[in-house]
Amino acid sequence: MNNIIKKYSFYTLLTVLILTVQRNYAINPNKYVINSITTGSFPIVSKGKVASILVSDNDFAGVLRVAGHLENDLYNVTNLHAKRLDNNNQETENVIIIGTLGHSAIIDQLVKDGKINAAGLTGKWEKFSTQIVENPTKNIKRALVITGSDKRGTIYGMYDLSNQIGISPWYFWADVPVKKQSELHVLPGIHTLGEPKVKYRGIFINDEAPALTGWVRENYGKFNAKFYDKVFELILRLKGNYLWPAMWNEKFYADDPQNGILADEYGIVMGTSHHEPLAKAHGEWNKAVNGEWDFNKNPEGLKKFWTDGMQRMGTKETLVTIGMRGDGDEPMTEGTAIELLEKIVKTQREIISNVTQKPADKTPQIWALYKEVQEYYDKGMQVPDDVTLLLCDDNWGNLRKLPELNAKPRQGGFGIYYHFDYVGGPRNYKWINTNQIERTWEQMHLAYEHGANKVWIVNVGDIKPVEFPIEFFLDYAWNPEYWNATNLQDYYIQWASANFGEQNANDIATILKMYTKYNSNRKPELLNASTYSLVNYKEAENVVASYNELVQKAQEINAKLSPEYKDAFYQLVLYPVLASANLNELYVTAAKNNWYASQGRSATNQYAEKVKTLFDKDAELSNYYHKTMANGKWNHMMSQTHIGYTNWQEPRTNIIPETKTITIPEKAEMGIAIEGSTQWWPYSSEVAVLPEFNAFSNSISYVDIFNRGSKSFNYTISTKSNWIKISKTKGTIDQQERIVVTINWEKAPKGIQTSEIIISGIGEKIPVKITTNNRSKEGIKGFVANDGYIVINAENFSDKSELEDFKWEVVENLGKSTAGVISLPIQKGRVALTENSPKLSYKVNFQKAGKVKVKLYFSPTINYSTREGFYYGLSFDNEKPSQINYASEPNIFDYNGKVPKFWDKNVSDNIKVITTEFDVQEGNHILNYFRIDEGLVLQKIIIETEESNLKQSYLGPPQSLNIKNNSKY
Repeated sequence: MNNIIKKYSFYTLLTVLILTVQRNYAINPNKYVINSITTGSFPIVSKGKVASILVSDNDFAGVLRVAGHLENDLYNVTNLHAKRLDNNNQETENVIIIGTLGHSAIIDQLVKDGKINAAGLTGKWEKFSTQIVENPTKNIKRALVITGSDKRGTIYGMYDLSNQIGISPWYFWADVPVKKQSELHVLPGIHTLGEPKVKYRGIFINDEAPALTGWVRENYGKFNAKFYDKVFELILRLKGNYLWPAMWNEKFYADDPQNGILADEYGIVMGTSHHEPLAKAHGEWNKAVNGEWDFNKNPEGLKKFWTDGMQRMGTKETLVTIGMRGDGDEPMTEGTAIELLEKIVKTQREIISNVTQKPADKTPQIWALYKEVQEYYDKGMQVPDDVTLLLCDDNWGNLRKLPELNAKPRQGGFGIYYHFDYVGGPRNYKWINTNQIERTWEQMHLAYEHGANKVWIVNVGDIKPVEFPIEFFLDYAWNPEYWNATNLQDYYIQWASANFGEQNANDIATILKMYTKYNSNRKPELLNASTYSLVNYKEAENVVASYNELVQKAQEINAKLSPEYKDAFYQLVLYPVLASANLNELYVTAAKNNWYASQGRSATNQYAEKVKTLFDKDAELSNYYHKTMANGKWNHMMSQTHIGYTNWQEPRTNIIPETKTITIPEKAEMGIAIEGSTQWWPYSSEVAVLPEFNAFSNSISYVDIFNRGSKSFNYTISTKSNWIKISKTKGTIDQQERIVVTINWEKAPKGIQTSEIIISGIGEKIPVKITTNNRSKEGIKGFVANDGYIVINAENFSDKSELEDFKWEVVENLGKSTAGVISLPIQKGRVALTENSPKLSYKVNFQKAGKVKVKLYFSPTINYSTREGFYYGLSFDNEKPSQINYASEPNIFDYNGKVPKFWDKNVSDNIKVITTEFDVQEGNHILNYFRIDEGLVLQKIIIETEESNLKQSYLGPPQSLNIKNNSKY
């Protein structure tokens, strides 16, 4: 009896948990479809039988269409055809009943009979419930009932079940295979995703030539309904509902009248881009027929054009874009034409009202504050309250404007237009995925917390190859309250597991995380041979090594994968890694070739050949993508040029980096180069001095011995100091060899000492000076200056103050270092700066008194508020903190003039650096960083003393040693 009670209690608890858990995102670890029978479960497929499907004929056409998709999905998973029932009069054991509340006779009867409770669905937006119902009708013993509150709710319910049984949203767009199943059972309970937190969630197909355009032309002839059928299905499988269609040379409604009809059937809410008013593609404007795109000169022509757009739209669900920009996505006029734009919008709303025969505010509208249009709004442009204000990023993923935290609610609310792809300055970026989901999360979290939750739409270019961030964006839009800094890294693992199985999920997650991080450090189109330093901090070599480590890991996984996964793996993981690694190595190799040529190294010509090989490999990788992968299904999709940019616009073809070849004499001649210097010896008149060795950094350095001739030579290396360790003291040089130099700190003299090594070969003796700093650690606390500077990754604070409900959140992998640190909650807004404000503290030690420059490295966030300044505080020890204005520069988006260079540099470097000077005394100190305004993302701190020998590099030196003895940690 006791065991029976225990068993009953367990199942009761299980049922309660299932009934109360709502899943709020598409990538989901909490499966409600399992592969074995459990108490109370519903058999979708079991013992060779698959459940039938029943949908009312009077339901929406889109629901009936997607029910067909579910049938196909079941067949692809089980190899069994689910029977579609004509009615509920047929005696059947297990049925999947699908329908929309108020639009399905079957569902409405179940509600009337008390078999399902409609209270949780009535009046809801895009909500569905999936539940098991016993004896739903006299002829059906058991049913799995998918009920939608509206058309999209029902469609989401069906696609959610497809996802649960193993159909990836990317089964077509990335060839993710289906795992065959013989047993599929739905757990008891009510399964739902709830309502989305963001009402309209969508993508913008843009910048679609040459890649997507070439692919569409080959496969569909044009951007027609057959093409958009695949797009609409993808959006809905990803729980999106909104689309701006391709528009460079495409005309959604005019190219194929079936496009709009099909969108309406699926329930896709259509829109047009920020400069295409009233459902008209800009490509439809013919200057010879329609006249000037100028409202002052041609108001009647524009009115007719826009009226035609609204009439063609009819009753199809649409977010109507209003406003106007100049012809060709340019400013409409010089200066701020507020009155003109207000007049245009008034005219457009009159057209909307006249055509729809309803007040204008009954038709959903958006007005994008894109580029110069935001300036109009900031200067007082009036926007009707029912219009959704679509706020925009800077095209590089940094939000330009957000509603004030205390803003008066607007009827139309606020939305966000974001970018994963862009054509424009400082460079186009449209070849490969360069988007960190951590940055997307952080910026869209800001948007949500500031009340921008009506529309989220992201520019996705060609759709491929940004599959991963697209899915994250739409998942996050469904419920921004689920994903946070604590669980964000889980998204990589869940996505990898959903598409490739659990076996390699952790490794694939790491590859996804790191290649996007590396690509966001410097977008490929911004790379050149001088990006990374060849001589400082082993930067260029470390970049290549880091990419190649990912290549090795990806290739190892690929070798183990079942054949059916290889096409998906190549396009989603392997190609981006191989191509990105190859491109970085190409530029570094070109840099070495040019550097070696200046030194006369015999390896010069070999590196010129290697550049050609790497350049050819780029084409080979793309060719495999086009011609071999998936049997050539994705021809053209990687045809975007990406090598050889010299300005913002793409080169017409990929351009091989410049290389040099030299004549190499037969006679051997020795040369050496050292870390930290572009000179070479014995040519240089300067003394060769390696970077200082410091006991606190356990430093390691190197000397390159190279040959300037064809014949090999012998060398020896000697030193009088037994504490200097040399990796090799003699050998033979054919072309070049790297000698590693380290210090035995137990034997090294205390304090600062100078010694040398002597490199001898073929008549030359070249001294290399070595300086060691072997200080005692006694009494030192915190990060220690090395070579006159201190480097600290932001998450490595020694203490923090989190007063009231404030919290410092470490966001792993955000930015160019290991993590970013943000202050929450966002909705607290500005905090008065006092010694007791929320703060992070960093223990540091200086060897000498004097001036120091504290450089804070932030994500390049833009001051999105109208309040004056964008502030944080800094102090040393217990001194009164200084208020620092992060946004002290002039307006960065004066589009009537030039974009200031600092914005160009910030987004190119993907970092913003603010420098503040202090006077400090010798010894231990605490650097305090205070919250004032929300929204700043601190990544790294570099403190330079007056003796700083910080060298030029793109990514900077590694973190300094942190001595934690005798201190509070």
